[in-house]
Formats: sequence, structure tokens, C-alpha cells
Amino acid sequence: MCNNVRVNATNEKIYGLLEQMHGGADCELDFGTPFQLLVAVILSAQCTDKRVNMITDKLFKIASTPEDFAAMPVEALERHIFSCGFYHNKAKAIKEASASIIEMGGMPTTREELMKLRGVGRKTANVVYAVAYGGNAIAVDTHVFRVSNRIGIVSAKTPEETERQLMAAFDEDKWSHLHHLLIFHGRYVCHSQKPNCAECKLTEVCKYYQNQQKV
Repeated sequence: MCNNVRVNATNEKIYGLLEQMHGGADCELDFGTPFQLLVAVILSAQCTDKRVNMITDKLFKIASTPEDFAAMPVEALERHIFSCGFYHNKAKAIKEASASIIEMGGMPTTREELMKLRGVGRKTANVVYAVAYGGNAIAVDTHVFRVSNRIGIVSAKTPEETERQLMAAFDEDKWSHLHHLLIFHGRYVCHSQKPNCAECKLTEVCKYYQNQQKV
């Protein structure tokens, strides 16, 4: 285990407290198939799940399969996803992933195969693998990175290192739910600019809170 990772007893306490606060935490993206989840996750980069769901509610009625998106002109796709930001890059990623899936003969079901798709990175592959297929994985987005470092579960400078340290700090069967717990905590309590420590149950084990009390 990495020397910077908390001892297991403290991590278990943190997990339990997060569970008390956000026990129902789950994926908030709307989707009907693993492929639709893949599209939604690509769209969710630097965008709220609420906005993505508004987009896909209309988009998936027009296109819902890799074949549909592969056939759709990129300009048309960009118009549909414009409001989620970075629409040029996201449209390209969706088109590339769709083409890759068609070439592979179907939607991949393992993390390793998902990461072979053009336009799909590790975080996206981890989310699809965990949420759509029930695999054990920790997808590190901005919330997971910020919260896990702020609390002091990990001490990492990159998403990749954060993922490795979190995987070392918790049992594998907790990885996927931990991902959702940390997202919910970052989204609804431990905000980027003004963390709501008054509503947080983790203050006694939070490195950030303890340091603030010393100021």
C-alpha cells in the first residue's frame, strides 16, 4: 500500500460516514443501454448530469445505436450537443467510439476492451464498466479527485495516481460504490470553492477540516 494512503481502519470509518450521508448514491445519468451510457459519459465531461440528461432525452430519440451515430453527420451531432460545451471534441469522440464499436462487432463488456475504443479514456471506460456491467472500478472525475485528496484518503497529483491509491485503500467490492459516494459528497456537500463543513459528518477524519481549525 502507498505510504500516503490512510490506514485501513480510518478508511473504513470514512466509507461508513459517506454511506450514512449518501447511501443512495448512484449514477445520475439517464440511459437505456451500455452504449447510451457511454455517450452520456462522454457528454458529461465538464458538464452537469442534469444538462446531459436534457440533451440525451431528445438525442436518443433520434440516434440510439452506434450505427445511428456513425451515420449522423458530425455537424448535426454538434448541433444536438452544443449546450454541453466542448461539443467539437465530444462529437468527434462519440463518432470515433461508434465506428470502433461497429468495427469490433459490438459493444465491449470489459474495461480493457472499452479502453480500446477510439475516443474513450480510462475514466469513461471505468464508469461504463462499473455502472453498465457491474464491474469493480473507480472512475476519477473532478469530484473524486478533489474530495479524496481534500479529506486525506489519498495524496495524489493526478487522476491516475488517485485511482491507484483509492484501489489500495479500499476492498475491491467497495470501489464502484465509493466512486458514487465521493461524487455525491463533492456535488452536494464538499463543494470546490466553499465546502459545507457544517453539514459534513467527516470533520473528525477530514484532513482539510482539521487544518482549517489550526488557522
